[in-house]
Amino acid sequence: MTVGITSYATDQLGDVVFVELPAVGKRLEAMKPFGVVEAVKTVSDLYAPVGGEVVEINTALTDNPALVNQEPFGKGWMLRIRADRPDDLKQLLSSADYEKLVEAQHA
Repeated sequence: MTVGITSYATDQLGDVVFVELPAVGKRLEAMKPFGVVEAVKTVSDLYAPVGGEVVEINTALTDNPALVNQEPFGKGWMLRIRADRPDDLKQLLSSADYEKLVEAQHA
């Protein structure tokens, strides 16, 4: 699974200036921090949506962290995880459900 942050999150953060990601091979726990994103407005922890092993990181973010803002669903991805329990993926919100949740919270 590919992990990153949403457009809504990038809007809240502001311009991303630094991204700290774990090493390939690191084991992540669901809902626990795996890295840090630093933006003009703030510094925030990044949380793993599922537990598993990091199989790839987006090294392009080292030289160009602004990709997170420019293309959060494209070139701004952060890492790829091999989930310990693939069924956990079924518990995650779809993009449409996430947007509905955000809209409801800000209505």
